[in-house]
Amino acid sequence: MGRIIAVANQKGGVGKTTTATNLSACLAEKGKKVLAVDIDPQGNMTSGLGVDKDEVDYTVYELLLGECSVEECLIENALDHLSLIPSNVNLAGAEIELIGLDDKEYILKKYIDQIRDNYDFVIIDCPPSLNTLTVNAMTTADTVLVPIQCEFFALEGLSQLIHTINLVQDRLNPNLDIEGVVFTMYDARTNLSLQVVENVKDNLNQTVYKSIIPRNVRLAEAPSHGLPITLYDSKSAGAEAYRQLADEVIKKRKKNK
Repeated sequence: MGRIIAVANQKGGVGKTTTATNLSACLAEKGKKVLAVDIDPQGNMTSGLGVDKDEVDYTVYELLLGECSVEECLIENALDHLSLIPSNVNLAGAEIELIGLDDKEYILKKYIDQIRDNYDFVIIDCPPSLNTLTVNAMTTADTVLVPIQCEFFALEGLSQLIHTINLVQDRLNPNLDIEGVVFTMYDARTNLSLQVVENVKDNLNQTVYKSIIPRNVRLAEAPSHGLPITLYDSKSAGAEAYRQLADEVIKKRKKNK
């Protein structure tokens, strides 16, 4: 059975989509069968994996509204070992259209459960907000991976995210756990980055991944070329950091089996 990880942080600009995209690509590079699910209306994970989000016939939007099957919106082998359920701006309206639907918090789960056994990992890229789409991701997921930017306000908003995860655990998905926290945009030249890492470790009663994602120009450039970092610059510091994170995620899955 595939392990489902939602990558979430309601704070924008923390490397959430970069992490979801490149973790998916690194897991696939290691021979794992991966399904990437983009439920962010910006569709950046979709385009970051080389798919033109404006040219796809069916997306997660049509899936949630019951207008297509999961097979119809699935793009198989977007990369080797990696399939994708894409997203685009149409999804922005889903929040309103889902109002009043029965069990609207479980729609994504219903579809992903049909195919999760086909994959080793399912990685869901959440929108940068705590809305119905994010809740759908959390009811579907086994765990939530939280990227945190190494900046002064890193802990701001994190307590609210953990509160939301706890609410989902209590009311909707008792099996949901926090996968862990991964630090992004780390700048080794500044004392601030180091202080943030130490501060979070001291104040957060959660798993903190050893892999720290550096601030890296190649990571920032890769999405504009429609490539994950493993294909854009395989030897960059960003690619190595995400490979290390993928190794940690794989080890954690084996330990939890």
